[in-house]
Amino acid sequence: MAPASRISDLRQAGNEQFRNGQYGQAAALYGRALELLETTGDAGAEEKSVLHSNRAACYLKDGNCSLCIKDCSVALDLVPFAIKPLLRRAAAYEALERYQLAYVDYKTVLQVDCTVQAAHDGVNRMTKVLLEKDGLQWRQKLPHIPSVPVSAQKRWESPLGSHEATAKSKANDPAPVAKQVPTVTTTEQANKLKLEGNELVKKGNYKKAIEKYTESLKLHKLECTTYTNRALCYLNLKQYKQAVQDCSEALKLDAKNIKAFYRRAQAYKELKDYKSSMADINTLLKIEPKNTAAQKLQQELSKTLK
Repeated sequence: MAPASRISDLRQAGNEQFRNGQYGQAAALYGRALELLETTGDAGAEEKSVLHSNRAACYLKDGNCSLCIKDCSVALDLVPFAIKPLLRRAAAYEALERYQLAYVDYKTVLQVDCTVQAAHDGVNRMTKVLLEKDGLQWRQKLPHIPSVPVSAQKRWESPLGSHEATAKSKANDPAPVAKQVPTVTTTEQANKLKLEGNELVKKGNYKKAIEKYTESLKLHKLECTTYTNRALCYLNLKQYKQAVQDCSEALKLDAKNIKAFYRRAQAYKELKDYKSSMADINTLLKIEPKNTAAQKLQQELSKTLK
């Protein structure tokens, strides 16, 4: 089989796995297609960009936001101002609570195509969050927003009634971007449930809080804070394995999340897995060396491991 035909087959197989919800398998197939492109030495920038963007969609679905961002950035280096990798990277940044960078990507999409509703929704969400976080001066703290040249704006406009362009887009891409980015309504509902869970935690009603956080995650599974909050409830209810699981999910979304490392270390300690607990605390202290709670737990673990 000719390499070009094999690459096309791998991409289509990846798309099919994605549609079936097999995101890990889809990512592996896109990866194999990329490796084959490199081997043949006949790798067009646009084809490579599409494959990196598709694999990023898999990572986003699986909650691996760091790898999603990496692949989207490669895709954008190959084809600047491509809408799908911009939207996927924005969604990943948003999930990691890196709201300024998410805002920049959403705004860049709107320069390319002002009709993309997912980008409008994203800008609205980020504006609300940044206003609450940084106050009226939030715009002054934003990173540089790139100016999109007119040529790039025209590049992504398909002629009206062009069935060929639409068919090509569907064939190359595993799923519409809009389905991967939480809508405003969904995000607001998820946030409302999370806040209700927070209030229940303050009252010591951990079981009810877990129910609220679980409902919230069904609507928005890329919210790191909800996982760490639910882990706290599990810790208080002595459900340590569930706490470990939630912290691990949070760390998939944010590899440097302090609360996730600390709470997982607490859970491991209670499960008498002292080495894993110490490993988490050591990692935490590399990120935040002056964390007094972590220092205290490290001392306790050192005594236990002697």
